[in-house]
Amino acid sequence: MEHSALIVIDMINTYDHADAHLLVPSAREAVPRIARLIGEARSHEVPVIYVNDNFGEWRSHHGEILETALAGPHADLVEPVRPTGDSLFVIKARHSIFYETPLSYLLSQLNADHVILCGQVTEQCVLYSALDAHIRHLRVTVPKDAVAHIHPDLADAALQLMERNMGVAVRSAASIEF
Repeated sequence: MEHSALIVIDMINTYDHADAHLLVPSAREAVPRIARLIGEARSHEVPVIYVNDNFGEWRSHHGEILETALAGPHADLVEPVRPTGDSLFVIKARHSIFYETPLSYLLSQLNADHVILCGQVTEQCVLYSALDAHIRHLRVTVPKDAVAHIHPDLADAALQLMERNMGVAVRSAASIEF
């Protein structure tokens, strides 16, 4: 996977939103797998890129977002996947990791033509990001057990759409080798 990048979507989160009570149980299941993927990618020198919502705080930078999440009631979901000081970090404001962000440019600078998408929310940001990656002719892998969902039925449908309509490799996190 010399031309791959692991992208961690929206995991730096306070879980302070209307549907968080539906998301948190799924995130609890996904976090250990996401943490393993991050560790494996780092140990094989595969770029790890955090792409995270700014939660409407336009003055926020990734350090402030991380500090706020770690001070919140669900810090246990953030700590295992926290970025290191040299982590790559892109702020987004909408669902897709590509929408008006410098991510396409960053991936081109890294010569990455394959993205592994993990994080949350399967039926929202992961789905829209997979579509935008597909449109950009990137190969896409989604570890189905390293993405968290709000609605299980919609998450299953989203994974099927990604696989069938976009050619996304949907597989288990354990099967991904860097």
